[in-house]
This record gives sequence, structure tokens and C-alpha cells, in this order.
Amino acid sequence: MDLNLAPKLEKLFNRNQRRKTRWIPLIAILLTIVLWEALARISGLPAFILPSPLMVIKRFFLALTDGSLLHHTTITLFEVLLGLLTGSCSAIIVGYAIAKSQFFDSLVSPFLVASQAVPIVAIAPLLMIWFGQGISSKVLICALIVFFPVLVNTVVGLRAVPQSLDELMRSLRASRWQMLQHLEIPAALPVFLGGLRIGATLSVIGAVVGEFVGADQGLGFLINVGRGQYDTALVFVAVFTLVALALTLYGIVIFLEHRLLAWQEIN
Repeated sequence: MDLNLAPKLEKLFNRNQRRKTRWIPLIAILLTIVLWEALARISGLPAFILPSPLMVIKRFFLALTDGSLLHHTTITLFEVLLGLLTGSCSAIIVGYAIAKSQFFDSLVSPFLVASQAVPIVAIAPLLMIWFGQGISSKVLICALIVFFPVLVNTVVGLRAVPQSLDELMRSLRASRWQMLQHLEIPAALPVFLGGLRIGATLSVIGAVVGEFVGADQGLGFLINVGRGQYDTALVFVAVFTLVALALTLYGIVIFLEHRLLAWQEIN
């Protein structure tokens, strides 16, 4: 009886701990806002340098009611999602080829590593010249910045498949598709989703970088407008919206982990 009761007590304890820590982020945010308001009042800095939280909130509702915030957010979100999808799918295909072929690994690895030595900001202007200032260049920048972390985690996950299980599947005459479906994907999924967490947040950065270099819409463009007009409150609104997008995408990946990896009994 004691052996059966111990896991239940542990789960109950973990659940209570999560409930206690759930309020910590909210408290930290509220404390930050209070300190920010106090600093804005005490410092005496003009609003175009340090707007108060109240001014940012007012600017948020103004941008929301006139439709500009929703329009630019939609554009950036579309770029992010399309870039994340393109980069992740490409990384999965290339990562699988690298994990399964030593020749292909030796062929492309030097180019992949060298590509990471070049900041995306440095090649973004070239992509704008080659692909124009439309959505295509922004999606490509997002895909490029997402590609490498998802690729690395895909390769690591596939190579982490236990050799004994691989040999067992072969001894049972499993087809390539059966090995992929029943062994390689489940084994690599936890590591792959870890890379997707990183890629989800980096995709937002990629979209903003592209919009900074050249765009007439999107949250990056909105930040440039606010900076040019010394509308610092608008800059804060756009930045906080980007943070909300990144956190939402990150949360979606976490949700997928809980759904897809339920067999691991994630606590």
C-alpha cells in the first residue's frame, strides 16, 4: 500500500508546488510596472525618452482602436508562421539526411557551420535586393534563422535512437517507414520539440530584422515609425506585442509537448 501511495503523494506535492509558483511571473510583472512608473515619475525624463506605463497603455488602446496595431501584428504573425513552417520542414528533411548519411553530413556540415558565422543582419540587405521588400524576403529570413537550431536538434534526436532498438526493428524486418513511424520519430520527438521552442522565438526576431531593413508594414516597421516620430510609447507597444507573440508561440510548443509526449508522463 505504501508503494502505491508514494507516487500519488509525489504528484500531489508537485501539483501544489506548481500552483504556488504560478503566481510568481504575475507578481514579477506587476512589480516591474510599479518600479517603471516610479522611475518615470522620479526621474523627470520627458515622455519621448521614458514614457510611463499609463502612457504606453493609452497608446496601445489608441493603436488598437484605429486598427494599425492589429494590421501590423497580422502581417508580422503571418511572416513568422510561414517562416517557422518553412524553416522547420527544411531542417527536418536536411537533418534526417545528415543523421542517416555520413557522406551527406561531411558534405554539408562545413557550409552549415560557416553560415552561422554570418549574422542574419548582415545578409538581410542582400535578401531584400534579391527577393524584394515583399513578404517573401521576410519569410526567408525567418526560415534561415529558424533552420539551424531545429536542424541540430533533429540530428541529435535521430542519432540518440538506441542502437539495440534499431537492431531489434531490423531483426523484425521492419520497413523504413515502420522504423521511422514507430522508432525514430518517437525517440527524436522530445529533442526536436526542444529545438522548435528555440525556433519559435527566433522566428519573431527574423521577421523584425527583415522589417527593419525594408518594409512598409509589420511591427518592425511600426517600431521604425515610432522611433522616427519620437513616439516612444508606440515603440513600447510594438515591442510588447512582439514579446506577446513570442510567448504565445513558445506556449503553443509547450502545449504540443504535453500532448505529444504524454506517454513520458511530463510533470
